[in-house]
Formats: sequence, C-alpha cells, structure tokens
Amino acid sequence: MSRRTSRWLLLLAVSVMLGCATLPVSEPLHIIENSLGMKFVQVPAGEFLMGRSESTDSLAQDYPQYPAERLALLTDETPAHRVVLSHDFFMGQHEVTVGQFRQFLNASGYVPESIADGTGGYGYNATYDPATTEHGDAFEGRDPRYSWRNPGFVQADNEPVLNVTWHDAVAMSRWLSQREDKTYRLPTEAEWEYACRAGSPARYGNANTPQTLAQMANIFDADAAKNWPQWQDFALAQSDGFAFTSPVGSFPPNAFGLYDMVGNAWEWVSDAYDDTYYAASPLTDPQGPEDDPMRVRRGGSWHTWSLYARCSFRNINTASSRYTLVGMRLVRETDAQSR
Repeated sequence: MSRRTSRWLLLLAVSVMLGCATLPVSEPLHIIENSLGMKFVQVPAGEFLMGRSESTDSLAQDYPQYPAERLALLTDETPAHRVVLSHDFFMGQHEVTVGQFRQFLNASGYVPESIADGTGGYGYNATYDPATTEHGDAFEGRDPRYSWRNPGFVQADNEPVLNVTWHDAVAMSRWLSQREDKTYRLPTEAEWEYACRAGSPARYGNANTPQTLAQMANIFDADAAKNWPQWQDFALAQSDGFAFTSPVGSFPPNAFGLYDMVGNAWEWVSDAYDDTYYAASPLTDPQGPEDDPMRVRRGGSWHTWSLYARCSFRNINTASSRYTLVGMRLVRETDAQSR
C-alpha cells in the first residue's frame, strides 16, 4: 500500500468517527487556473461556527504537555460565533509556491520587503543557538542573507514561498488583479477558517487529535525535532516525512479540495487583529477590525506545535514581518462577488 493511499484510508476512518463532512466531495470540484499556473477551487457560500467552542479543560486533556499558562492565552479564539459567508469565492488550492512567486517578481519588477529594506529575513542555521539570543527565537535573523530565496534550507519551486510579508502578499494580489482583470486578494480571517474547516467541527478540519496529524499535515514532528531537541516534548512522536517544508499537495486535501490548510507554511489573511473582535463580529461577511498595526496569519507551519496548528488558532505579527515559516494563499473573487 502506498503512503498516499494509507493517508486517504486514515482520513476516511477519521471522517466516519467524527460523523461530519470531511469526506471528499462527491461532485466534481470547480477548479480554475490563472496565468501563473496557480489553481483555485470554488468554495461555496455557507455558514459555520467560527472560533473555539471547547473548553480549556478539554484542550488540556489532549495537550497535556502544554503548561496551563499557554492554554490560558488562547482567549482570542473565543467566543465561538456563527458566521455567514454570502458569496462563493475561489480559494488557492495550494499555498503560493517559490516558483510562482519568482514568476510574479520577474514579470512585475516588484522587490520584496526583505530585500528592499536591506534587513533580510530569518533562516535556519544548524550552528545557531536560540538560548544565546535575547528572545530565544528558533531562527537566525533578521539577516540580509535570508529572504524568500533562502530560508536557510534548500527549497524546490513547488514548495511554499517563505519570508514574505503581508505587504508582499498584497502586492502580488494587486499585480494579478491588474494583469488578469480579476479581483485577487488575501482571504478574510472568516473565509480562511471556513475553508480550513470545510464543513467539519474537528480541530484540524481533517482530524481532531494531534496523534493523527503526521498522516495529514506537515507540522513539528519527529523529523523536525532532530534539529530542535530542546522542544522534543512538543513534537509529534511520528514522522510526517519532512524535516522542513514539503512540496505543496503532499498530504490529502480537505473536503473542499484544498491542500495544506494545516501546516507547511503560515498564511497571511487580510484582517487586522483585535483580540476581542469575536465578541462583536458581524454575522455576515466579517472583514475584521478597521485598522491595527498587527495582522493575522493562520494554519501553522512545518515547525508549528500541534496546539497552534488548529483551525481556530490566531497568530499575529506586524504587516512588515517576514519569517522562515510564513507564506501565503490567495483568493480570487467570483465575477458575481466582484460586482
């Protein structure tokens, strides 16, 4: 039995146990492809429960290695609240790849922030010791030698681009919009979580327990932990086959036909951040707070601990931050949505 076949069988088993819509869709997916070879899947309008409805005590049972103070910091995932998305939208089937980002730069002349400001990005260095730095960061930087071209490890063109800022993602969206006379943009936070869940209440969309993730996503696992033994307790005991990023689409898609919604690379969304926004969020098509210097990114990465890879988890940083774990996924609006 092949590795991919075994992953699909596990996905189907988990779907049956959860009793929710995580089985592959029965109708053919509506997929479009743009001028850079990026594929987009039409996600249907609908409604869902956004945020975390389970208690901190429930999380503590399944994530016993995490101190109580870490769990207590997850209040911005609450309250869980009903959200209605009134329009279909096309979600990138994959994260934007290194090759696609290079095509954008070559055709547009855009210079990514990590290069334009001369400060660079972050990267993996086997000789770097986080304990010797002020903040104990897992990666070396900022440093001009690191950028989207070099996250400190070799990437193929079909792996997710990293070290991109929120501004870089917006620039690529605007360039594609002008080039193709269509509306490209980052997903809203609500669109992103709706797409991640794909009709499922499970923590990871395709799965509910951390122990099953090695077959379904590229996160911090036994392979990655070899390079960071001090965080072994937070790694999956199993191997997902990748110590760093994986080619996009290496793991099973969710019920909407989207790949890597959990793991591989954090994904910027359009929203500014407000830790109390959920309490007053509009019911229909929430766009996030009007303005805030902090921006939201979702989904976790190849280096993310399982607690922080859940569909409801909200990660934030400034719009100009760049990191060796952070990439992007774009939305293309339908013609009806753009009118």
